[in-house]
Amino acid sequence: MKTVNRCPRCHHELDEGPIIYRCAHCRRAVYAADIENEYVPREPVAA
Repeated sequence: MKTVNRCPRCHHELDEGPIIYRCAHCRRAVYAADIENEYVPREPVAA
């Protein structure tokens, strides 16, 4: 499952840093602990 993290300031997509994410748009560094990650399970697929 791939999640896309967004910058808290400008809401652009962050790069894939494991500890510190960087926003290419506003050049902000965001620690992974400061990003809200909420697991949302996929809808079940009928077999």
